[in-house]
This record gives sequence, C-alpha cells and structure tokens, in this order.
Amino acid sequence: MAGPARRGRTPRRERDNVAVERMVRTLIRRRKKSFREEDVTVTDPPKVRRAVTAAALGNTMEWFDFGVYAYLAGTLGKVFFPSSSPGAQVVSTFATFAAAFLVRPLGGLVFGPLGDRVGRQKVLALTMIMMAASTFAVGFLPTYAAVGFAAPLLLLVCRLVQGFSTGGEYAGATTYIAEYAPDKRRGFLGSWLDFGTFVGYSLGSGLVTVLTAVLGTDGMTDWGWRIPFFVAGPMGIIGLYMRLKLEETPAFQKEEAYQAAESRSGSGSGDDPVEEARQSGKGRLKEIFTKHWEAVLICMGLVLLYNVTNYMVTSYLPTYMSSTLGEPETTSQLLVLGTMLLVVLLITTVGRTSDRWGRRPVFMAGSVALIALAAPAFLLIRQGGILLPALGCAVLGLLLVCFAGTAASTLPALFPTRLRYGALSIAFNISVSLFGGTTPLFVSGLVEATGNEMVPAYYLMVAGVIGLVATFFLHETAGRPLRGSGPMVETPEQARELVARSRTAAGRQARDVWLRVRNLWRGPPH
Repeated sequence: MAGPARRGRTPRRERDNVAVERMVRTLIRRRKKSFREEDVTVTDPPKVRRAVTAAALGNTMEWFDFGVYAYLAGTLGKVFFPSSSPGAQVVSTFATFAAAFLVRPLGGLVFGPLGDRVGRQKVLALTMIMMAASTFAVGFLPTYAAVGFAAPLLLLVCRLVQGFSTGGEYAGATTYIAEYAPDKRRGFLGSWLDFGTFVGYSLGSGLVTVLTAVLGTDGMTDWGWRIPFFVAGPMGIIGLYMRLKLEETPAFQKEEAYQAAESRSGSGSGDDPVEEARQSGKGRLKEIFTKHWEAVLICMGLVLLYNVTNYMVTSYLPTYMSSTLGEPETTSQLLVLGTMLLVVLLITTVGRTSDRWGRRPVFMAGSVALIALAAPAFLLIRQGGILLPALGCAVLGLLLVCFAGTAASTLPALFPTRLRYGALSIAFNISVSLFGGTTPLFVSGLVEATGNEMVPAYYLMVAGVIGLVATFFLHETAGRPLRGSGPMVETPEQARELVARSRTAAGRQARDVWLRVRNLWRGPPH
C-alpha cells in the first residue's frame, strides 16, 4: 500500500507546486508598482502653459489654412479650373485638397521617428516653418488665365508641401502636450490643442466670410482670394518664435537619459547589433507594426471617427449647402462658422469631463450618437432657411466636440515613450489620408454620381460604427501615467502622497500574495 500511496501523493504535490508557481507569476505580472520620489515628475505650471500655447498655435496655423481652403473651394475652382462645370470645379478643388493628405503618411514616416530620436521640439519648429511658407506661397500663385495648366500644378505643389509638413504636426503636438501635462489634467490640457484647431478654422473661415460680404463674388475671384493666404506669413513667424523658446518634454529627457545610461552600461566596445537594429529607424518601424499593431489599429479607428466627422463638417458642409442645396454662400458660411464657435465653447469642458469620467465613455457615447443622429441632422439641414439648418449644424457640432475634446489625450497614451511620436504619426496620418482628408472628395463625388443628398449622413454612420468597434478595444488611460513614463503631478505634495499610496498598495499586495501562497501550500482545512 505504501507504493500506491506515494504515487498518489506525489502527483498532487507536483500539481500544488505548479499551481503555486503559476499564481506567483500571475501576481508578480499584475503587481502594483511602488514609486520612488525620483520616479514622479512635478510639472512646472509656466512651462506647461508655454508648451500648450506653442503646440496649439501650430494647429491654429494649420487649420486656418483648412478653413480658408474649404470656404474658398468654389472660388478657387473658378480661378484654377475655369474650363470645368461648377460641379467638376468643386471636385477638382477637393481633389487638390485631398492630394495633400496622400503625402501625409510620408511626412509621418520622416518626422515621427525623427522626433523620437532628436526630440519633439526641433521637429515641431521645422514643421511650423514648412506649413507657414507653403500656405503663404499660395497667395502669390498665378491664375489659370495667366499661365494656363501650370497654375493648378503650382497649387498642387504648395498643397503637397503643406501635407508633408502636417504629417509630423498633429502627432508631435499631441505628444508634446501629453508628455508635459499632469496625469489628472491631460484631457483638459490636451483639449486646448484642438481648441486651437477650431479657432484657426474659425479665423480662416470668418475672414473669408467677411471678405466675401465686402468684396462680393467677383472681387473674391479677381484678387480677394489671395488675402487670407497672406495672413499665414505673420502667424507662422509668431508660432515659430514660440516653438523655438520651448524645452524638451520631461518624458523625452528621461527616456534620453535612460538610453544613454543603457549605452554606457553595455559592452566595452559599445557595439550591440541587436540594440543598434532596435534603435534604428527600420528597427523602430518593425517594432511598431509587430509589437504594437493592436494599438495602431485602435488609433486608426479613433482617428477615422474623429476626422471623417471633422472634415465633413469643416471642409465639405459649406460647399454642400451652397453648391448641392443651393443655399446662399454667406448663409452656409455663417452656419458652419457658428457650428465651429459652438465647438470652441464646449471643447475644453469635454476635455475636463474625460479626465473625470474617462476617455472611453466619451468616445463610446459620441459613436453611438453619431450613428443615431447623423441622418436627422442632414434632414434638418436640407429643409432650407436658417432655423432648421442651424439646428442640424448644431447637432453635428455637438457630435464633433465629443471626439475633438478627447482625441489629443487619448491617442498619445496608446504608445510607449520611445516610440510615441513615430507610432502616432504613422497610424494617425495613414488613417487621415485614407479616410479623413479624402472625405470631401469622396462624398462630393458620390453626391454628384448618385444625386442622393443623404450620402454625407450615411458616410458619417459608417464612421460611427468603425469608431464604436475601436472604442470597444480601447483601454482606459484617464488619470494614469503614459506608457513608458513615470507619473506626472502638479505639486510636491501630490508627489509625496502618490509615493506613500503606492508603497502602501505594494505592501498590501505583497502580503496578500504571501497569504494566498501559504494557504495553497497548507491545503484545505480538514
């Protein structure tokens, strides 16, 4: 009997050993980290304000151009594509608009990894120079009547330079603000970036609206269309000055110091082929798509949701109301301008709400509402007059602000510090190029081909479904440190409190691990 008894006990003990080892590994993997005081970064409020202002100003510059271009689509069609029909002129103008988005992934491939290697501040200064110069140059272009087919080609060149530079702009600006912001205020501070977006759009579209009212359609076609592009020069100089005054983000500085320490502690020769491949541009790209592919797909889905809604409202809606529905240009321009002002008024409130309730609930609610309300909003817009179209535009504005107020704090948190700028640039710009910036072109082409004025609503509903799926897989990041970075707080008192809480939680968890392991070893009570 002794032999069988031993054989019976031995497998049980082995099973217990395996269970204990599995539990310990699981608990260690899920353990709470105990922070040291040097792990916690206390932010400097004046530096945070400068960082947010300088980053937002670049977005203001970018979207000033978008607002001008959207509101001048009909006029630019007459200036650069005069031999086409009115519908074909609009499509041609939006094709030139969309062409800039086709080179944005190339800009992201260049500027994103460069920002991870040399720093965020240097790359953001460079993108500001390129954006301002290319926008300013549009104001000096000759017309089709003066040089013929060369005129739209020159416009296309300027748009391609703008697209290439903006490939590194939004991802860099969101990264910069996210890496400067305290964890508990990242949503509020990040929302100021897109506040700059809609302020820039409102300034550009407002300027075109005023010029159209003063100069009339003929005056705008003759020479007035140049004025908004000339304004980009002084704005670019101011933005460049502010960005040159910035310092690198605390997260990037810590990552740079860590990489330098790793390099010093390596082999005596300092030659590590595996590490060199990992740090190279090609190695980083491979790591993004092999180890962070899920985050890339989530990012692309959220960017699609935000930017299809954004470009539908900001770039296509004025032309839709005037060219497709036959509304007066001034009326359609004022309605969309009012929508942008509504977004500006609410966007920081949405950002603060995401800090309190989380990014995921805001994106989820916005996606569901977009699916349900896109069609009613466009039915109201089609009624004509002022009141009902204004109500439809307000609905679209409320949907848009759900995504605009949350995107800048959500997207950078998907990726670790050492890859953040590059991964976000690539994922963001691929999605914007394929789905966001092409929205006016695709929708105007579908409306022209089918004659169905509800196509824009159906397009938004599809975007809402894709965004809902992406949000389902999104992990909540509100109030938590960025991946690969330590906690960010506002005061030394908050830092000490966080360290004390983390030590208490780590000690409590270690005690729980010990008790569970001890109970498993002892077995169930007899």
